Amino acid sequence: MLRYFYNQTFIIKTIVLTSIFVNCGCAPLIFNATSLATVNAYDSEKGASLSLSDTFIKAQIKETLFQTNVNDFRGVSVFVNDGTVLLTGKVMKPDVRIESTKLTWSVRGVKEVINEVIVSDGSSVRDAAKDLTAETSLKFKLLSDKEVSSTNYNIDVVNGIAFISGVSKDKNEMNKVISIAKNIKYINEIVNYLILSESLSQ
Repeated sequence: MLRYFYNQTFIIKTIVLTSIFVNCGCAPLIFNATSLATVNAYDSEKGASLSLSDTFIKAQIKETLFQTNVNDFRGVSVFVNDGTVLLTGKVMKPDVRIESTKLTWSVRGVKEVINEVIVSDGSSVRDAAKDLTAETSLKFKLLSDKEVSSTNYNIDVVNGIAFISGVSKDKNEMNKVISIAKNIKYINEIVNYLILSESLSQ
């Protein structure tokens, strides 16, 4: 259902943008990864230029981690808001967690690194399934709520802890997101890294 929603949204955006270019007599429209990032950026509370910058920083971090050791950092998730990087997920050794911070700081444009990566000797399949269920449920709840701009939020659930980052348009939306998360099965704790859109312009 989620895949259908995003595909449908992309098709609508493509039709609208194509129509604009055709009507103004501009050159043919070519879509690639950067074009898609540009389209999605305008849906974000952060705005186009800031979203694009964060997108490129995230891509550079993931590339740096995977080129260093794809197996060590396979379980690390990366979220970026205005140059502030949040790392979540699991690694097998403490030194890998430390290395993830060092490598992230090596990427140009990073202003702050918040490392919430958990060192684990391996969670059971049952625990991993619970985390995935909770994460999927929360994402679906946010997507279904018309009062929440779900594309502005990143969700990662590790060992029953929900790490929520992103940009809320106002305090009411922020409180609603947290409230929804509190009622999701298998989420035992919430770490709130949300910021208000008004703070980005200060």
